[in-house]
Amino acid sequence: MVINDSIRYVNNRLRVDGIDIKSIVAEVGTPTYIYSLKRLLNNYQRIKSAFAPLQARLHFSVKANGNLDILRALKRAGAGFDCVSGGEIYLALKSGAAARDIVFAGVGKTREEIRYALANRVAWINVENIDELDHIDSIAAELAVGPARVALRLNPEVSARTHPHLATGHGAAKFGLTADVIVEVLNQPERYPRIDFAGMHMHIGSQLGDDEATMAALDKLLALARGFAQIKTINLGGGLPVAYRFDEPVAPLGNLVEYLALRRRGCSVLLEPGRSIVADAGLLVAAVLYVKRRAGAVFCILDASMAELIRPALYDAHHEILPLRRAEEETVTTQVVGPVCESADVLARDRQLPPLKPGDYVALMTAGAYGMAMASNYNARPRPAEVIVVEDGTSWRVSRRRETYEDLLRLQ
Repeated sequence: MVINDSIRYVNNRLRVDGIDIKSIVAEVGTPTYIYSLKRLLNNYQRIKSAFAPLQARLHFSVKANGNLDILRALKRAGAGFDCVSGGEIYLALKSGAAARDIVFAGVGKTREEIRYALANRVAWINVENIDELDHIDSIAAELAVGPARVALRLNPEVSARTHPHLATGHGAAKFGLTADVIVEVLNQPERYPRIDFAGMHMHIGSQLGDDEATMAALDKLLALARGFAQIKTINLGGGLPVAYRFDEPVAPLGNLVEYLALRRRGCSVLLEPGRSIVADAGLLVAAVLYVKRRAGAVFCILDASMAELIRPALYDAHHEILPLRRAEEETVTTQVVGPVCESADVLARDRQLPPLKPGDYVALMTAGAYGMAMASNYNARPRPAEVIVVEDGTSWRVSRRRETYEDLLRLQ
């Protein structure tokens, strides 16, 4: 069974590239995140190739996964980085990225974060608030840098077909500036002598189900940009979807590329994918602790929880679950849960799985994006280890060690 070009069953044992997953957990334990750099880089090249007709510049969205080995691999492949905090800028720089390859976005940047971005001379700041412009202009003057290159983020008031928590482009969302505010700003550039208004930005949400909403938002952005000659760059944001179910179709990128190619009128294009690069390059391995049968239901209790993977609890997200050892057995309807003291700690409901027993291992698939990035110490749980399978697929290493109880107290 082939899950993707890096994750598959070989002789009924689940492997990441050339590595048997069981051999990793035998040394590292569980729960553990495992990432395939081969799959990561294949995804990056696939998206880069799709947008090649636009000569689009790709900035990986660090919020999806800030693991330094992942950032370093993408940097070597030529990616830039989209950062939404000072901490993410720090991670990008520590990965070896040049400041000229970093975009700084975010709806609530502090003055300290803006100062850090300007002092390090990041390439772009995506602006979402009028007062933010005053901060950028005054701090750039204090630092004697600039002009700071800015893209104004348009809220196009378009509702994307995605989970409500992932939609960011509708009128009630906290993100972006309305078109009338952008026109007002661009008509008075003299108010901000240390700012270069060179681009416009949009991002209407993540895990977008089709191109229709993106195209509608693009129409609004491009119509607005045409009125201002200084706007030379269009930043599409991210939102490209991935298949969380094995049978889930994903729309090809060609339609969006062709649509934009006919309308961009010479503007350069930036793109900020995250999930679509790293999600299916990662998985979370967990051990079965207990199997409980009650009131006709089967509960499989894992040593992974909502603290390690919060997406099912937060978004009702679906992650396929596979046993590390595939067996030809009749499946059982199973509730897959974690040990955290919350009723919300359910990783999967009503899944058809082979009978599992304590000591078995399972993999929660497509967990490379917003998995470890959103992990917490809730219930005083040390965060899991992260393992990298190297580009040629023949070896692996611990990229981030498992936290210890002592780590829970390290900052107290």
